[in-house]
Amino acid sequence: MLTRRQLLHVATATAGITLGLAATGAPPAFAADEYDTLRLRWIDKTLLGTGYDSSDEPFATLLALTGSTAAGFLADMNPTSTSLWDDLPIGSVSGNVTSSYVRLKWMAQAWAFDGTGLTGDADLLSDVLTGLDWMYANAYTPTTTTYDNWWDWQIGAPRLSLDIACLLYAELSSGQLADYFEAIDAFVPDSAVSSYSGVSTGANRVDLCRVLILRGVLAKSSAKITTGVNGLSPVFPLVRSGDGFYADGSFIQHTTVPYTGSYGSVLISGLAGLLSLLTGSSWEVTDDNRQLLFDAVTDAFAPFLFNGLMMDGVSGRAISRGVKVVDNPLGIQQDDHVRGHLIIGSILMLADAASATEAATWNAMARGWLERDYWAPLLQDSYQTLPVLALGKSVLEDTSITPTAEPVAARVFGSMDRATHRRGSWALAVSMCSGRTAFYECINGENLHGWHTSSGMTYWWGDTYGNGQYSDAYWPTVDPYRLPGTTVSRIALSDGQGGSRPAPSSSVVWVGGATDGTYSALGQDTRGLGSTLVAKKSWFCLDDQVVCLGAGITATDGYTVETTADNRNLGATASNALVVDGVTQSTTLGWSGTFTGASWASISGVGGYVFPGGATVKALREARTGAWSDINTESSTTSLTRRYLTLWFDHGTDPTAAAYSYILLPGATSTVTAARAASPTVSVLANTGSIQAVTDTATGVTAANFFAAGTAGPITVSAPCSVLIRESDDTLSVSVADPTRAAATITVTINRSGYTKATADDGVSVVGLSPITLIVEVGGAQGASRTITFGTGTTVTAGVYTKLTPTADAYVRDGSYATTNYGSTTDLDVKNTGTGTGYNRRSFLKFDLSGLAATPRRAVLWVRGATSDSAGTQATVTGYAVSSDSWTETGLTWNTQPALGSALSSGSIGSAKDWIPIDVTSHIQTQYAGDRTATVALAEASAGVVVLLASRTNSTNPPFLQVITG
Repeated sequence: MLTRRQLLHVATATAGITLGLAATGAPPAFAADEYDTLRLRWIDKTLLGTGYDSSDEPFATLLALTGSTAAGFLADMNPTSTSLWDDLPIGSVSGNVTSSYVRLKWMAQAWAFDGTGLTGDADLLSDVLTGLDWMYANAYTPTTTTYDNWWDWQIGAPRLSLDIACLLYAELSSGQLADYFEAIDAFVPDSAVSSYSGVSTGANRVDLCRVLILRGVLAKSSAKITTGVNGLSPVFPLVRSGDGFYADGSFIQHTTVPYTGSYGSVLISGLAGLLSLLTGSSWEVTDDNRQLLFDAVTDAFAPFLFNGLMMDGVSGRAISRGVKVVDNPLGIQQDDHVRGHLIIGSILMLADAASATEAATWNAMARGWLERDYWAPLLQDSYQTLPVLALGKSVLEDTSITPTAEPVAARVFGSMDRATHRRGSWALAVSMCSGRTAFYECINGENLHGWHTSSGMTYWWGDTYGNGQYSDAYWPTVDPYRLPGTTVSRIALSDGQGGSRPAPSSSVVWVGGATDGTYSALGQDTRGLGSTLVAKKSWFCLDDQVVCLGAGITATDGYTVETTADNRNLGATASNALVVDGVTQSTTLGWSGTFTGASWASISGVGGYVFPGGATVKALREARTGAWSDINTESSTTSLTRRYLTLWFDHGTDPTAAAYSYILLPGATSTVTAARAASPTVSVLANTGSIQAVTDTATGVTAANFFAAGTAGPITVSAPCSVLIRESDDTLSVSVADPTRAAATITVTINRSGYTKATADDGVSVVGLSPITLIVEVGGAQGASRTITFGTGTTVTAGVYTKLTPTADAYVRDGSYATTNYGSTTDLDVKNTGTGTGYNRRSFLKFDLSGLAATPRRAVLWVRGATSDSAGTQATVTGYAVSSDSWTETGLTWNTQPALGSALSSGSIGSAKDWIPIDVTSHIQTQYAGDRTATVALAEASAGVVVLLASRTNSTNPPFLQVITG
């Protein structure tokens, strides 16, 4: 393997070879400075890797493949006036520009890396340099007018060309470098990261910053590096709308698509490389919010990693790529394991910039994931880069690292309509969608049949089985109308039906659920893509079983509606036995059956299915053939055949209020399944279009999804919500979430009593103990759960809830508007420009406290609205104490506004309308003890974007003050 010195000075180390320098001019003067250190570190961290012997496996094979692939590109390279390679004409398809650089990078690596068979080859180097100059002169020039896909011009081509320049730095003249930089600057100017908007967000922003930073390293420009580093700052903070990480661990890209496993991978990979590169340098990334990225490893990525794979439900259109025919010379399949390995490698690289404690935690998790990956072990994954393989092998061989076991946890990712349920021997994930997220994404000819992947698709894997379920040619061969867990119409859909990112109506908001971290209640107000289908669906995730309910299933299109309990990919040759009520069914391909009054079924080596009360279930054993090109225009046309065993409920044509219920038992044998059917622990309390609820004697869990206010078992609620209670020994826990995000508070009554102690999350107030009655603050939680546990903690007494409306409210504006009154508007505006006048706004609200019967023990001001500003989508609103109450609604102006006192608390808001809770308890207590009139001001503590809130005269969601006394 080439040493750092050899990489810098290989031109002089190759006897008698000028390596093209005579034609391109003298090489730049070299000095061993910080820029050179960073350039070499980039090679070590992201291109070559360290700490391995190139003659060992899997490195020797990968290096040899690099050489043979480069040799093929070298042989086919044929510079003409229109192309560098005949099959990549330049001029209309921007991807051909990127692909040309992809091939040049393969060739540069074959020349630079040891063990390729072409290491230091003069002809190869000469052709790479020729290719780079050809691209500058004909394809990626400072004056080229862009066409086709913006990504190729701003990310694909420049990112690759900079990697090549790092490898060939000593062989490039100052003139060549200047030319390449000029081209990059034309497409990726500093202004590309001046505004966090458009395509310059999330993973794309990280890639743009990578271009700027590496451009600065190679050009030895501190200013360019600084611009790139500063451009990373908007990526780190949590968001409440649009692209980025959310407080619950969700990750969104393209505004509405869950993308942890694809764009999220690009983001963490890019940030890992850059943070590792810059650690300890003059440009180290020191943004305080970078800790949020480190937190995302456990909060956002780890929940979707299982035995080395990244769950497909958060990988968007990437699931359709399979064997790409573009930029995939080795013909390697992309799948969930490949994506998982990429992310694990990024996590291990990111450890360079993290604390020792974090690094140790991540290493232990990584070893657990990789050791358990029996289906597609990392060290057999030829898709991975040398650095990823080196990091993975190092962890696997480090006996001091104790692998982390599979967790027992339940997570609801309400901001991207996803959920996971993890147990020691299996894991499950559910993919849903709402007016906030897309049914699926279909752009660039990818994911053409992804129509129903968010219609309640239920994925699950076992510890020693099923890890190839979605890896083994699943997506091109599965029936896309019969995805496990989904309820869909059989109405025929076209490729890419609905457009690039079709979403349900904005009125579809009940999607998500409640969790206590161990168990969960999930629900989806389901709509059909391209159909009139409506349905309510629920999943109640318990210890060894998942209860699946559906109700209100209705459609009027004239097509059959089906719910698929499972559609197992048995592989190319397997014939797993299907047993229904103790009878083993045929293993002949093409066999089908209808079972009336079925009590249970099982698939050997897979799991069991119980049908409470009996059900009519259909089954089919078939071989299905397809090609990746059927669902992705850039993928292989090779036909693939896989065997499937499908179980489904046929709701008939145009059903009205149809229903289903089944219990999934992952890994259960037929004996275990039969026993559970005979002696169930679960009872279904309700399964209607309004309420779905169950109770389980094995766990003490009672859970209900209320699509409307109502009662189920011991639970009564005042508004739509999800509730999960767990009774164990002398404790009772209650978890509540509002998937609709419509309510500020919800009253929840549990028909239980006798508890005198409780421990509660902020936002849960007890207003009754017999029965237990709670005021749960769900507003602004973005669907997250609030939990209270009775029987432990401090003594609890019941308070009294009072809702107060403002007696006056108004906003004020400075500059030429400083004497204008805005007391009659339906909005309350807030904005801090940071500089200048005329656009700063504050809002004031006044409340009469005289009707309160006792001193408040909690007071929360609730306001609802959203950001509305072209400069950004995220804002923080702060509540301030105001001592003067003499202002009037019709007289208040900027010039007459009362002085702001101390800051009370703050709440965040995005571009989607939501409630903002402002805790004003201390101020309300003071004012109650005084004149019993309270004024609260709302403002931004630092420069931000405008926030529009509903005023008291707004007919929709006006502000109010929640007060708990007693």
